[in-house]
Amino acid sequence: MITEIVFEDDRWADMGFKTLAEAAAKATLSHCLDDGPWKISVLACDDARISALNDDFRRKAQPTNVLSWPSEERGARVPGGATITPQDAELGDIAISYDTCLREADAAGLSLAEHATHLMVHAVLHLLGHDHERDEDATVMEALEIEILGKLGVPNPY
Repeated sequence: MITEIVFEDDRWADMGFKTLAEAAAKATLSHCLDDGPWKISVLACDDARISALNDDFRRKAQPTNVLSWPSEERGARVPGGATITPQDAELGDIAISYDTCLREADAAGLSLAEHATHLMVHAVLHLLGHDHERDEDATVMEALEIEILGKLGVPNPY
């Protein structure tokens, strides 16, 4: 297993998130890296918890859909460039909020599973050093998301 999940909100477990998160992580990693003993910790939580984390780490006291904390800096040195290959099997941590994910899925006319899959792929790419702060990096990251999601049967979210 790539993902180790802590369920703080049982609604995630009830919707089959364990299988979904593992499939999204596996697809993302196999697309971007060679096989390895990769490990990712995931906190499946609600808006109250992710809001507190968002405030603690980003000084934004509001809920968000997903947060990620890579275990080491892997970002591209030049805009649109290659990210740095992980040196450690522990890739980092992800937190995902059921409430925000469900609201966004409903607003976009998506299933919760489709949107949660997208957010997991997005978060794993962040752990691998991908970013969307610079336009060139956003272009690379979005293209990767579309390719990986396509392999998972999830339509283009953009």
